[in-house]
Amino acid sequence: QVQLVESGGGLVQAGGSLRLSCTASGRTFSTYAMGWFRQAPGKEREIVAAIRRIGDNTYYADSVKGRFTISRDNAKKTLYLQMNSLKPEDTAVYFCAAKSTWTNNYYTRNEDYEYWGQGTRVTVSS
Repeated sequence: QVQLVESGGGLVQAGGSLRLSCTASGRTFSTYAMGWFRQAPGKEREIVAAIRRIGDNTYYADSVKGRFTISRDNAKKTLYLQMNSLKPEDTAVYFCAAKSTWTNNYYTRNEDYEYWGQGTRVTVSS
């Protein structure tokens, strides 16, 4: 099992930046493919970005391409999401998620992931 704790959310003006972190405890972090999801009020939870367990092959939702960067440090058991040029429509609760796997793929569906953090709120003001 793995426990996930997100941090780094907050209130920022449009055009600003935030960096989210997700710290894992438990089993070896490098055995998990990781993802960031978000859920805005009244909307379903959606994929933001995903990264495979080793290496830097990544996936981004079209809405964040060129603005967000997902990365991981397996030695520190930490997943990151650097968010630049933030827009009001990025306002949501952001969740990190982990999938135990021996493949080296990334995963983009909610149902792919077994473990979730509690979420961190990001609010972008216009």
